[in-house]
Amino acid sequence: MRTILVGAFVFSAACGGGAPDPSVEPPAPPAGGNDPAFDVRMPTWRVIGDAVTPGQDTLDFEIYAATEVDYVDVWVAGRAGVRLAHDDTTGAFTGSVPIGDLDVGTYDVLFAADSATTAFAALPLNRSHPYYVLMTTDWDFSDPSQQALDRQDRMHATYPSLKITHFVGPYTFTDPEVTAARADELAAWVIRQRDTHGDEIALHIHPWCHFVEDAGLTCITDQSTVYANGDTTGYTIKVSAYGETDFATLLRHADDIFTAHGLGKPTTFRAGGWTASIETFRALAATGYIADTSALNWMKIEEWEDNGTSGELWRWNMTNWAPIGDTSQPYYPNQDDAVGTADPTIAMLEVPDNGAMADYVSVDEMVAIFAANWDEVTPLAAPKTFVVGFHPAPQFGDTYHLRINGILDHCEQHLAATGLGPVVYATLNQMPAVFAR
Repeated sequence: MRTILVGAFVFSAACGGGAPDPSVEPPAPPAGGNDPAFDVRMPTWRVIGDAVTPGQDTLDFEIYAATEVDYVDVWVAGRAGVRLAHDDTTGAFTGSVPIGDLDVGTYDVLFAADSATTAFAALPLNRSHPYYVLMTTDWDFSDPSQQALDRQDRMHATYPSLKITHFVGPYTFTDPEVTAARADELAAWVIRQRDTHGDEIALHIHPWCHFVEDAGLTCITDQSTVYANGDTTGYTIKVSAYGETDFATLLRHADDIFTAHGLGKPTTFRAGGWTASIETFRALAATGYIADTSALNWMKIEEWEDNGTSGELWRWNMTNWAPIGDTSQPYYPNQDDAVGTADPTIAMLEVPDNGAMADYVSVDEMVAIFAANWDEVTPLAAPKTFVVGFHPAPQFGDTYHLRINGILDHCEQHLAATGLGPVVYATLNQMPAVFAR
């Protein structure tokens, strides 16, 4: 057996020589389905690269024949045939074909043995842009709880390619109820997630009074999204209550806290209760934040319509994020309108929280939103995002954990890394490179 490498094509001459070259014209498709005597292994999805995801620009083959075969040829997208190499040790016919110049679409791949004019197998090749899945966590409370951290460790063990954007609360480090030792443990844990799994350490703010006062501001207590008579803790107060100037002060203070504890400067954000306003956006852009995900698919938190004593969380989100729904995709907000896209725009990407959070949506609802953005069949003509998450708090028990596992199990069936689809796990800070202004 003699193997010859020409460019990026792999050929093998049949034992004893004399085999004709692969034909230029593809064979006829197999009649009645693929021949079960051949075990054909080929990824049926290959993503087109961008600034975040390298292009999967080769198509690899591994074929085992149950009958005696001298050689196997393959035709990709109607192009001239390519002969695969034969591995005398494993018995497999293998090879790679470059496909980097193939645009979005579905192409035929045909296989034939020993110059047969009818293929023994036909498979589709789907060329698609990535479908980015962003898993997020909101640290609403100073200590997310050890069981919530342990559950996230288990998620990473179960889904090795998963990346999580952790929206960490700076109030972890200003709460007098959290000891310095525990604060250090929490910081070390999230740093380990970043360094081990490629997770992101981002910023989440509920304007807890101990954090606001630590920043040198007076705590606002009369604009609660939950309590009609206000909230003296600051927890349920709207982020938008602080306006542009004071919120920029809170952001700079959070940056200082993160840096002091080794977390690095955060560059992406989600507002507590999703209550970011255009003033919030301008403050974020002015302090070095490149992306936000506060724009909420508000219809998915219908539990809040009659919850609490005021119902304000529901009303506020319904009013301020009115156009945001299942299929909302990243955009650059207008300078004066958080949901507008007309120029001039803010130099900060808004990535809508179109999947909401596991607290409010079932597995079936998350799968439906996933499918609303990609039908699980057609290659994507441009990158898309699916954002979902959970609160890593004491209430993150079996119910929410099983919901998250359910949507991740669904995503795993379509991973680009395994050639099953265009799904790529990503972090929020990567998205501005994909969706350039």
